[in-house]
Amino acid sequence: MAETIDVDICVVGAGAGGLLVAAAAALLRRPVVLVEEAAMGGDCLNVGCVPSKALIAAARAAADARRAGRFGILLNEPAVDYARVHDHVQDVIAGIAPQDSAERYEGLGCRVIRAHGSFTGRGKLVAGDVTVRARRFVIATGSRPSVPPVPGLAEMPYLTNETIFALATLPSHLVVIGGGPIGLELAQAYRRLGARVSVIEMAALLGNDDPEAADAVRGSVRRDGVELHEGAKLLGVEREGDGIAAIIEQDGARNRIAGSHLLVAAGRKPTIDGLGLEAAGVSSGRKGIETDQRLRTTNRRIYAVGDVTGRHLFTHVAGQHAGIVIRNALFRLPAKLDERAIPWVTYTDPELAHVGLGEAAARAEHGPIRILRGSFADNDRARTERATAGFVKVIASRQGRVLGATIVGRHAGELIAPWAIAITRGIKLSALAGLVLPYPTLGELNKSVAGSFYAPALFGERARWLARWLAKLG
Repeated sequence: MAETIDVDICVVGAGAGGLLVAAAAALLRRPVVLVEEAAMGGDCLNVGCVPSKALIAAARAAADARRAGRFGILLNEPAVDYARVHDHVQDVIAGIAPQDSAERYEGLGCRVIRAHGSFTGRGKLVAGDVTVRARRFVIATGSRPSVPPVPGLAEMPYLTNETIFALATLPSHLVVIGGGPIGLELAQAYRRLGARVSVIEMAALLGNDDPEAADAVRGSVRRDGVELHEGAKLLGVEREGDGIAAIIEQDGARNRIAGSHLLVAAGRKPTIDGLGLEAAGVSSGRKGIETDQRLRTTNRRIYAVGDVTGRHLFTHVAGQHAGIVIRNALFRLPAKLDERAIPWVTYTDPELAHVGLGEAAARAEHGPIRILRGSFADNDRARTERATAGFVKVIASRQGRVLGATIVGRHAGELIAPWAIAITRGIKLSALAGLVLPYPTLGELNKSVAGSFYAPALFGERARWLARWLAKLG
């Protein structure tokens, strides 16, 4: 039987951003409806961050076993039981899933409707046999893999991040289209688990990152045995027996790469089809739903958060967006986005993390800058763990303000945090340089890099002259 309900907040999409908004509304005892037709938890839990990091952890265990000889621990080549690796990945998902389940959110006070939602007016949405009228709507439908228009690809059985984690057997030769973070993370992981892996990238690997940092990752992935084809034009995809073959043109020569499985990791596109955005008066473009700095759409009663906005496609950004919407929609506070300090991490080995401005952007915006560097090889903890590959690179103003940072190395994703705080809060390098940190830790790298900003003043000729003069005073 058809039903019409009136609520305070209606959230469309149960990914990271949508769940946070729904939970906040429920905890504030506001009438809230959560609409989701697919799996609760969205891409991150089911086919994104969680399964990929679980797979990467398994692959790292295999790699560590192979490298144990560095510590005097002699092991045979590890035997990879991929069916158990698959079970490990699914078990991690299952362990987190209750936190994002419909049952939990219903317990908080949300009404959860498991159906596709579509707007039929500026303040009305239909989901299944329920019509929802709400004071405010929040669109949090995320993104999905973008499939490039490659001849023959549509007729081939290909994988994306939405399907690869369901594989119960290890590919014998995985061909990856795309050398961005998703493509490289999975390429390295599957190679370490025993698959042959080839990556096809039209431009350069990790093109949005610092070239020097990207080069460090490139070298590591190549040493693991991943076959890299950069600057390669993908001309088409064909069947090859029970598998596939990718035809590429590279350096003026054609090449045929035959494999057992094909993974498409060539970007993302917003999930907006069938939402009825026109009926709602919500404008969208190729990158996603158009929003202002308060994440309001062209219909001021409707907000959008996360990947569907086309702004930095990361789970943590969806969480940031949720906080902005909670303050605006529930408390009427004019909170706005601050995108100066959005960090991102590529979870290869070594990890690559970045926050703030890159070198070229910093020079264009601030003119003369200081580049500060530190090497993992100079850190005692990194030496004890034989993890000396990598560096910290910080971009600072001449007044000691942090503008950006890039870290490539062990635990770079954890080490980037102080730099994100410094940019967000306007903390100067002097505060980081003055920290007292436990020894030996990788965190000392950040302290030493911050301290290097002051080295010319502390140990330069003027300081030496002052020290000599003071010494004469007795």
